[in-house]
Amino acid sequence: MPHSLILNLTPQSPIYPEFLSGRHFHALFLTLVSSVDPTLGDYLHSSKADKAFTLSPLQVLREQGRKKFQTLQWEHQKPILAGTSCWWRISLLDDTLFSKLTSLWLNLNPKHPWHLGSANLYITSIQGTPQSTQPWANACTYAQLYEQASQSDRTLNLAFATPVAFRQGGYDTALPSKECVFNSLLSRWNKYSGIEFTNISFESIYPSFFNINTEIISNYDSKFIGCVGEISYRILGDVEPLVIKQINALADFALYAGVGRKTTMGMGMVRRG
Repeated sequence: MPHSLILNLTPQSPIYPEFLSGRHFHALFLTLVSSVDPTLGDYLHSSKADKAFTLSPLQVLREQGRKKFQTLQWEHQKPILAGTSCWWRISLLDDTLFSKLTSLWLNLNPKHPWHLGSANLYITSIQGTPQSTQPWANACTYAQLYEQASQSDRTLNLAFATPVAFRQGGYDTALPSKECVFNSLLSRWNKYSGIEFTNISFESIYPSFFNINTEIISNYDSKFIGCVGEISYRILGDVEPLVIKQINALADFALYAGVGRKTTMGMGMVRRG
């Protein structure tokens, strides 16, 4: 069962830009995990396999705009000041990981400081269900995701909220081709859902609208070039309802799984429009 959890945070001292990179968010998550299960924290730290979680960059509430397809902030030029209301998204793709962290959520102490760089943070609350003001919070079983997926909807609107890039051979590509996007979703779906899609084809998917641009991020170990914006795909031709349903399930799954590279460091955040 995938979960998309929003942690509401308040820093007690300024968070400086050099500590607002994906590497630091990744370290904070591992610290949270290790606080309840040190062995699991060590495993996630050392594992090179596709990991069952994704993270967002830290978001400042007052900086949110009104666009329907809201891109998120992935770089900060100025410190986040003490007392600023922030949120941070953690998605978990399998029940084992969620259940091992249950005691963390249930026994949350809003006065216990967590560290992001030199700053102390308080986690004031956690949201795990949809809110009108917070579209990134949700939870749904894989069976429900599949059952609720449309077998007739041929329009797939996706919003890339943080930069998206894909590995092809030994190099990165920032262009969200149908193969890159849907194969990324398919591999994570097949690994975690228990409802494997074995003979699915993406040949019928075509981009019909896009408003995308590239972004260059310099606060990673090496320069990261990704794509942000909106893209719509259409399912065209004579396609079985079963295949349409599977493709829709993958598009709905994007909220939890993200796509492409560095999803455990804030990149590749996607949701359906």
